[in-house]
Amino acid sequence: MGFPETHGSTALLTDHYELTMLGSALADGTGDRQCVFEVFARRLPAGRRYGVVAGTGRVLEAIADFRFTDAEIDQLAATAVVDDDTLSWLANYRFGGDVDGYPEGELYFPGSPILTVRGTFAEAVLLETVALSILNHDSAIASAAARMSSAAHGRPIIEMGGRRTHEMAAVAAARAAYIGGFATTSNLEAGRRYGIPTRGTVAHAFMLLHDSEEDAFRAQVEKMGTDTTLLVDTYDITCGIETAVRVAGPELGAIRIDSGDVGVLARKAREQLDSLGAKDTRIVVSGDLDEHAIAALRAEPVDAYGVGTSVVTGSGAPTAGMVYKLVEVDGRPVAKRSENKASRGGEKSALRRHKPTGTALEEVVYAAGQRPEAGENDRELPIPLVRGGKPVDGLPTLEDSRQRLREGLVSLPWEGLKLSSGEPAIPTVFPQEA
Repeated sequence: MGFPETHGSTALLTDHYELTMLGSALADGTGDRQCVFEVFARRLPAGRRYGVVAGTGRVLEAIADFRFTDAEIDQLAATAVVDDDTLSWLANYRFGGDVDGYPEGELYFPGSPILTVRGTFAEAVLLETVALSILNHDSAIASAAARMSSAAHGRPIIEMGGRRTHEMAAVAAARAAYIGGFATTSNLEAGRRYGIPTRGTVAHAFMLLHDSEEDAFRAQVEKMGTDTTLLVDTYDITCGIETAVRVAGPELGAIRIDSGDVGVLARKAREQLDSLGAKDTRIVVSGDLDEHAIAALRAEPVDAYGVGTSVVTGSGAPTAGMVYKLVEVDGRPVAKRSENKASRGGEKSALRRHKPTGTALEEVVYAAGQRPEAGENDRELPIPLVRGGKPVDGLPTLEDSRQRLREGLVSLPWEGLKLSSGEPAIPTVFPQEA
C-alpha cells in the first residue's frame, strides 16, 4: 500500500475554511503548535451493529498527492482565498507528520480512534476534508458490503453499481465493496487501478439487438463459450431457460434472472434446469438486491448475486458519520464540549478484548501511553501508517484487508451479525472515564 505515482493534486479537495484557518494560524504563530487530530464516529448509522474501515489506502494516496502546484496557487490567488504569505507557505507544503490508524477491513465501533494524525496544526488541519470524504464514503460502502456478504453466507456477489453513482465514486465503491467481501466487480477501472477481478457478460440490449433470443444466445456462446452466463428473463423465463440449454447444452455455466420475484423464479429455474440435465448450471440473480433481500433468498437455489444501487449508496447509510477532531495541542488534551457533539480530549489508542474462544468482548479506547493490561487473546488495533511524512513499509494489501474482515466478523457475538436494529455488537469502554 505504498504511495503511487502522483496522478494530480488533491490539495483543492478541501473546504475554504481550512485555508482561512491556516492563514490566521500562520499569522499569529499558532500554526506551528504540535497537534493531534483523530477520526472517529460518535455513533453507528441507524440499524448497524458494526462498521468496517475502508479508504485508508486511498487517504494515504491523497496525502501523497496533497501538493499546491502552480495551478492550485493561481486559483487561490485569483479568488483571494488567502493572502500572499499563506500562498508562499502553501507552495512548499508537504505533510511531514505521523499517521496511525485501523487497517482497512478492521471493524470499528462508536468512539474507535480510526485515524490519528500528528503534526503541526498548519500541516494537519489541511487534511480534514479529503480524509473524511474518503473514509466516510468507503467505510459506508464496505460496511454495507460486509452485511450483504454475511447474508450471502459464502455465495459470491458481484458489484455492479457503476451506473448508479458518480463515475469516480463507482471506482472507489468497487474497491470498498471488494474489501467488504464482494467477489468481483463489473467496473473495469477498478480492475485496472486495484487489481480487483472483473466480470460481465451481456445486458438486455444485446438480447433485443438480435432477431430472436436463440440468435442472441448462439452469438454469446460462440464468442464466450458454454461456461458463460445467459440472461434468460428478456421475454419468458421458462422459454429462455429451455432455449439456453438447447443452445449451450447441459454444460451451460449459468443463467441470470434480473427481474420478478427472484426467489420463486430461482426455485422454478432450478427444477427446470435439473429436468433438462443441466444440473451444474448455476443461477445468478440481480435486480435491486440489498442485504435483507439476500438474506431472504438464503434458502433458495441461488448460486450468486449481482448488487448495484444498494451497495454503492451504502444501503441506506451513504456516509459513516466520521469526524476529524483536534484532541491535543502541545501535549495538552483539548475537547469540544457542545451538546450532542462532545468529543474526548487527548490522543488515544485501542485494543479489542476477546474470550479464549476468540469471541470479541469489548473495544477498549484508552489514553495514549496508558495502555491497560492486555490478555493473551486481546489485540491492539491501530497500526503505524506514516512516519515523518513517508508511508511505512509492509502496509496491508487488499487481500490482507479482506482476510482481516473475515476474521473480524467471525469473532463477533452472533447477535452482532443480525440485520435488525440493536446495540453495537460489542461495547466501547473508556477506562480513563471510569
